[in-house]
Amino acid sequence: MPNQPQQAERFDCLYCNRWLQDLTVTSRAILVAIGICFAITGQSEIPEGPPLADVTAWGLVRSRLTNLRDKEPRQQKSYQQSSPPPTRALNPEAMPPLPKYLSSDRASINEFLDKSSYLIAMVRHQRLRFILAMADNGNPGDVQVKRLEFKSRSRTNDSTLTLSIKSKGKTVVFVTNNSTKSRPDYKKKLESMGIPANVDEIFGSAYSSAIYISRILKLPAPKNKVYVIGEAGIETELKSENIDFIGGTDPAYRRDITPEDYKGIADGSLLDDNVGIVLAGLDFHINYFKLAIGYQYLIRGAIFLATNTDSTLPSNHTFFPGAGSILIPLINMTGKQPIALGKPSQAMMDSVEGKFQFDRQRTCMVGDRLDTDIRFGIEGKLGGTLAVLTGVSKKEEWERENAPVVPSYYVDKLSDLLG
Repeated sequence: MPNQPQQAERFDCLYCNRWLQDLTVTSRAILVAIGICFAITGQSEIPEGPPLADVTAWGLVRSRLTNLRDKEPRQQKSYQQSSPPPTRALNPEAMPPLPKYLSSDRASINEFLDKSSYLIAMVRHQRLRFILAMADNGNPGDVQVKRLEFKSRSRTNDSTLTLSIKSKGKTVVFVTNNSTKSRPDYKKKLESMGIPANVDEIFGSAYSSAIYISRILKLPAPKNKVYVIGEAGIETELKSENIDFIGGTDPAYRRDITPEDYKGIADGSLLDDNVGIVLAGLDFHINYFKLAIGYQYLIRGAIFLATNTDSTLPSNHTFFPGAGSILIPLINMTGKQPIALGKPSQAMMDSVEGKFQFDRQRTCMVGDRLDTDIRFGIEGKLGGTLAVLTGVSKKEEWERENAPVVPSYYVDKLSDLLG
């Protein structure tokens, strides 16, 4: 049996190896140097003798590593609430201009509606298109277009506002990230709330995906079929663009995986050679079999698309897994990020533009959330953005120094546009 000091030395080295993985880059560099030294000297064993804390070369190195570990602790995520950043009042000249306040200013409201961020003033008969963001809270019969204050308690104003905007020659487009419903589904919900809407005025992430596939990707046949992970809303919109697909709500995919499936997936007999796209969205029946099939298509070269990447789905006053959470297994397996086709992705903006053929400089984005709605408009290089203060974001967010997103205009509530 080996002597006791040798046992202690080897055990201590194994313990050292466990925490060496957590050292900083500098410490790891020292570990590389150790390997070089061993290569030069021909040593392949840890020196025998007293424990590692003595004056042997290895002991000195270990001591140095220990000191570095103590001096260079791992960075930890802080969950303490940070103090608010300084306001722009400290350095106003370094900040973008504040948005113009429209509420209670009839002249400014008329100018906004007529000129669309001052970019249609010199162009006659041009129409300003409002891209309005719609959210579904998941409760049956209770669609809230919360980005626009379209709520059941104010249906009269909702309808009046929509008609008022349309009467000025504007086009209203409703945008939603929820891919489980089709445009006809949302049309019914809007009409049940007294909000006039046509199917062509509704643009969801499922339809955005269909437009992107048919009018932007334009994959040549025969390898242009879509494998769907998602619900009926995606299927309806793919059909509207005459796109061939498999998966989705097909019962053949809504089941547990079997031992025979492993063999069929591995040898390709369960795969369709014509699939060139994997489109993933919110799927209430996600399972191991669907993910295994999707992974095989992706490693065989299929394009990876996502209707949206929302991590959560708000419903019944809490949150459930969203489309973004459905994507995580495929992202981890392939190491690839999908092309997202919901807000604030510019792929969605490209799809909206492909559908309506609008001039971006005469288009305004309206919403209540800076990091999605307003960012969607700014990064899409639209002519203007209008923030509404009845939802997620507050004006203090853009008044802070180095605010990442600043709208062009803002109102206290959308009905202020009625005067």
